[in-house]
Amino acid sequence: MKLLRTAIIGLTIFGATVAVADDKKAPAKEEKAPAKKSLYDRLGGKDAITKVVEEFTKNVAADKEINARFAKTDIKKLNASLVDQICEATGGPCKYKGKNMKDAHKGMKITEKEFTALVGDLVKALDKFKVPKAEKDELLGALGGMKGDIVETPPAKTAPKK
Repeated sequence: MKLLRTAIIGLTIFGATVAVADDKKAPAKEEKAPAKKSLYDRLGGKDAITKVVEEFTKNVAADKEINARFAKTDIKKLNASLVDQICEATGGPCKYKGKNMKDAHKGMKITEKEFTALVGDLVKALDKFKVPKAEKDELLGALGGMKGDIVETPPAKTAPKK
């Protein structure tokens, strides 16, 4: 009985060895590339996003180009909202519960210059925390898509009819 079990194990191992060695007959298995981490994970998660947002709002407060826009803003509430928005937009578990950007900025007459200053303040915050270029560009690209809902370009003036 012991000899039979040894023979079976030997044949099984031999068969497995032949199967591995004879891989020309077996279809090659495709190796799956490891799943790319979400931008949220690559940024360092919610704690890292929170630090960047807090630095960003400090930069905005010091920015004479736009700080008057935030004079009456509840910064604590703004920070929490921005953290949730960035967290969700980058693939994190947070849920942004605020208004959409178009409704939130309607009637504010935000200019291209102000929007550019705001982006500059965010870039300074990202640079302070040494966010790698690829992640910074990806985040700015995602947020840049909101520009059309934030900047209100005044309608072009038409010349009076003669």
